[in-house]
Amino acid sequence: MDSGIGVADAQGGGISVRRALELPGLRGGLPEVLAGAERLDRTVRWVHAGEVPNIASLLKGGELLLTTGYGLGARPAEQRAFVRALAERGIAALVVELGPRFARLPAALVETARTSGLPLVQLHREVPFVTVTEEVHTEIVNGHYALLRRAEEVHRRCTRALLDGGGVPQVLGILADFSGNPVFLETAGGQLLYAAGDGDCGADPLQVWEGLRGRRRDAPPEGTVLVDVPGGGPGTGSVRARLVLLPVGSPPAPVHRIAAERAAGILAVVLMQARQEEELAARGRGDFLTDLAEGRVTARDAPAQARVLGFRPGAGPMLPVVMRLADGLSPDGPPSGGGWAVLARAVAEELAPLGVPVLLGVRPVEGRVPLLLGLRAESGRDGVADRAAAALRSGAERAGLVRPGARPPVVVVGAPGGWAAVSAGLRHAAEAATAAQGLADRPWYDARRLDIDLLLWRLRDHPDLAAFVDRAIGPLRDHDARSRPPLLPTLEAYLAHAGRKAETARDLHLNRQTLYNRLARIGELLGTDLEDPQTVLALSLALRARRLVP
Repeated sequence: MDSGIGVADAQGGGISVRRALELPGLRGGLPEVLAGAERLDRTVRWVHAGEVPNIASLLKGGELLLTTGYGLGARPAEQRAFVRALAERGIAALVVELGPRFARLPAALVETARTSGLPLVQLHREVPFVTVTEEVHTEIVNGHYALLRRAEEVHRRCTRALLDGGGVPQVLGILADFSGNPVFLETAGGQLLYAAGDGDCGADPLQVWEGLRGRRRDAPPEGTVLVDVPGGGPGTGSVRARLVLLPVGSPPAPVHRIAAERAAGILAVVLMQARQEEELAARGRGDFLTDLAEGRVTARDAPAQARVLGFRPGAGPMLPVVMRLADGLSPDGPPSGGGWAVLARAVAEELAPLGVPVLLGVRPVEGRVPLLLGLRAESGRDGVADRAAAALRSGAERAGLVRPGARPPVVVVGAPGGWAAVSAGLRHAAEAATAAQGLADRPWYDARRLDIDLLLWRLRDHPDLAAFVDRAIGPLRDHDARSRPPLLPTLEAYLAHAGRKAETARDLHLNRQTLYNRLARIGELLGTDLEDPQTVLALSLALRARRLVP
């Protein structure tokens, strides 16, 4: 006689031997544990009933074996061999029903079970084995369904996060919260792209990755969950990235693997949209630089996280740079896709001859490219800024991120310094790059020289700013709208040259008398003295602010 019933796979959970003994079917048999009492928490994934001597060869492991003992053998050596074979196969427990074959279990059987660590249970009353299999089957299936429901809830949360505008960090964060362990996304080659969650241990996930995974990719810690994220097109079987759950807070449970597999499917869609791992890595670096600028990464933690991303600036200062593309660019770049990856690669190629450490990230939604460069003692700030700005603008053109006829990107360079300084410098440069939209084109701007423009930009929606501009230069705007030559360009050039008339005339290609006449007309229209310092200041501010107001 031999029959079996499959109830769950190895990844789908199961119930413990202890729980199986508590179910009515086995409990009615008055079970007595003779060996392996300390191992009753073993998982039962299958119930099998059989009476053949070689039954171990029919099992795969994790089974609860029910028998009346006819296949155990009559001699002690046969009984020992029977138990050892079951233990080697890795079954969950052996349950023997007492009756015609055995009134009590042989000592050889019990002793071998104890030395082999195999839970051995004898039933003092007859029980229908079919009832036992049905009960355990139902229990495991219910448990498996509960696992799937929990994993499916994680899947729904991840999907909702994407629909709400989130991305890879949000998906990883949900999975990390669910598993209680840090979660990582690597490229297929093992490069870290994203990290999320500190689990229950409170550890820095990037330090965890560098310590447990970064140096031991071929031999990850026991209990590590690795789930491939597919990519590369239908039927290719290629791996685009890999999810890694490291056992830091506690060993990941089967449900955590199931949830990771569900999340991998979602991430595959996200990565397909990103098109290239280079772009994904650039986005990850952009997230780090943005978090640094906005204070979510402290100056104390920044060096370790930067090292994981491959940036080791050394002892010298760092130079923060931010490029902002013209308004109106699609967040996803050009129609062909992959533009951000092309940009990152082009900038890296152009800056390689400088021989300085470079950390470049992209922020597609904002159309912003933050950059950190490590300065050497022999490399001057302005020279490095010139090369970086040229590389950024050239790379944007090569990537198709600059529309034909559109204004070139704005590049702003912040103050160099250590981690605390560049955190503020990146934030300042990013804000100044936004405020500089519409200014006269320059290869790059010094963020500190844009402070007035930044202040005016922050006031752009305030009605007082529009009123101030109208009071200061309204008559000139009215004049230029109906008369020629326009006078506002003359006033701008005059103020740009700090009131030096000869230089202003040369810049405008005018003879001096013509310039004098125009300046006199400006003074007459505005009813003010262009030599007065307060008037000059007010007019300078109004000219800067006029691009920000209707």
